Amino acid sequence: MEQNQTAARVVRGRNRIRTGATDAEPDDVRAHIQRVALELFIEEGYDKTSLREIAEKLGVTKAALYYHFPTKDDIVNSLIEHRIAAVDALMAWAEAQPRTEQTRIEFVRRYSVLHDVEKHEHVIRFFERNQTLINTMAAGKLMRGQMERVFEFLMDPEESTVQQLRRAMAIFTIHAGWFVFRGRDLTAQDRRDATLEVAEDLMRLAARGVRPTEDE
Repeated sequence: MEQNQTAARVVRGRNRIRTGATDAEPDDVRAHIQRVALELFIEEGYDKTSLREIAEKLGVTKAALYYHFPTKDDIVNSLIEHRIAAVDALMAWAEAQPRTEQTRIEFVRRYSVLHDVEKHEHVIRFFERNQTLINTMAAGKLMRGQMERVFEFLMDPEESTVQQLRRAMAIFTIHAGWFVFRGRDLTAQDRRDATLEVAEDLMRLAARGVRPTEDE
């Protein structure tokens, strides 16, 4: 308790973590720490980055950083938990709707918003490079459970295996869009539009239960 009080005084004093905004709210400060930490995790590697290095990059003492995130795992878990909360909210919306084909397609559209590259590029890159780490965390296990809920909502066990796979691939298409087009001369919006169009095509093919022809 005394340690937390000391850290709090440091944060409010000369070592206050600055985000570039006046009187930043705690959530803004945490988001700033997450961004800076992710940059270091990607550039230097998660294992090679220490809390001290993150604090130095922020221009504050380790005690000031510790007030918000006592460990590196806390920083990563906070990012995963943010995604978990977002997907939970989407699932709550979906499960309150009639389970129609239009609802499923709308679900895919809304899911694509959660992978807005412009907002979450660093997070996506970090997840790409640290799958083993993510899978060992409790929050990572929750993410896997969420994906099972997503597929359960989209996939109809009465449909053929091919149809169910198409629905699953609609989600994977959204995940893969950034990696496939990385380094290409495309805007973020172009990438999003392309991946969403393909995802919707897969959902419509699944609903029809037919193989695509040369005319499609």
